[in-house]
Amino acid sequence: MSELSAKDNGSSDLPLAGFTVVSLEQAVAAPLATRHLADLGARVIKVERVGDGDFARAYDSAVLGQAAHFVWLNRGKESFAVDLKAGDGIAAVKSLIAGADVFLQNLAPGAAERLGLGAEELRADHPELIVVNMSGYGTDGPMRDRKAYDLLVQSETGLCSITGTPETAVKTGIPTADIAAGMYALTSIQAALLRRCRTGVGATIDVSMFDATAEWLGYPMYLQMYQDRQVPRMGLAHTSIAPYDKYPTADGEILIGVQNDRGWRTLTDVLGLPELADDPRYATNVERVRRREEVDALVGEATKQFASDVLDEKLAAAGVPAARLRDLRGLIEHPQLATRDRWREVETPAGPIRAVRPPMNFRDVELPMGAVPALGEQTDALLAELGLTDEQVAGLRAAGIVG
Repeated sequence: MSELSAKDNGSSDLPLAGFTVVSLEQAVAAPLATRHLADLGARVIKVERVGDGDFARAYDSAVLGQAAHFVWLNRGKESFAVDLKAGDGIAAVKSLIAGADVFLQNLAPGAAERLGLGAEELRADHPELIVVNMSGYGTDGPMRDRKAYDLLVQSETGLCSITGTPETAVKTGIPTADIAAGMYALTSIQAALLRRCRTGVGATIDVSMFDATAEWLGYPMYLQMYQDRQVPRMGLAHTSIAPYDKYPTADGEILIGVQNDRGWRTLTDVLGLPELADDPRYATNVERVRRREEVDALVGEATKQFASDVLDEKLAAAGVPAARLRDLRGLIEHPQLATRDRWREVETPAGPIRAVRPPMNFRDVELPMGAVPALGEQTDALLAELGLTDEQVAGLRAAGIVG
């Protein structure tokens, strides 16, 4: 098979236009990284299993019969469905990789090597290739071969120990460990591409969910190491700042977070409590934290006198950090998204859906938001790029090697 031809994905003004990524990926962490690469203009070829594909396709049927995770994480990619147990299937994937700038995989540790897709083997023939291995716990160590779902990693790293209420430890409401690993893979790939532009040399990069989440826990980790203090679970409150929590209003709740003593003085003015501004029991954050229950009671009694909208506007005008306690419907209808034109339409196999624009905002070009691919949608076209004839493609399809 011939190597994959270069193919520009969209406008040459896009930051990663002209770069090709082949990703043997599933679930969340790796697909998140490559979806951002696709948003930035790279051509992303997603290698999936014949028949079922990425198992995230079947998580649910919430979005026009499609899985919410999948449509979130896989727009702008090309799907290549192949049987990796077949020799011709592996040969096709190797040909795709030979024409790529980046190969990313998040198979179980050692699986890529057994398929002949290990970094050493691939880069022996293509030293300029950037290979990214994503895993749950890393490429070595006592937990190397353990299953590593997001919840398990959150638990092993101690994230759950600081998340929740004093009574109950909980996981975060989004897959934090997956997202952390995906973002570090993304930044690592960009850095490796930049270095390759200078040196011509590729890279082998290992990113684990465990390491990424441990990095995000730096602040509470330092408190533990140097003060022998486990950060308590505080719900919406803050361990080191007061007042910092949700407070009742006449028609709901509002979040208030006072970061310093000047902010406390401003808050007391807004709430009509000027006598508390210089009260030595509450004038400094150290004293407010020591008397957190008293402070929360005083603030809560005052906030109950205001409607949420009125208090929100007063606090914002005074520069006091505050926020409405919104649900997801509140996010979807949020004026900050609407007025800033943050919504776009993305095509999927089941029809168009709404999606929020990528968070990276280039002033000179709008990043593309390509279609979510059906399983194996681009398989035939990619095989044709590799030089296979229609008859050869039909033979592979008949044998179940591609789909």
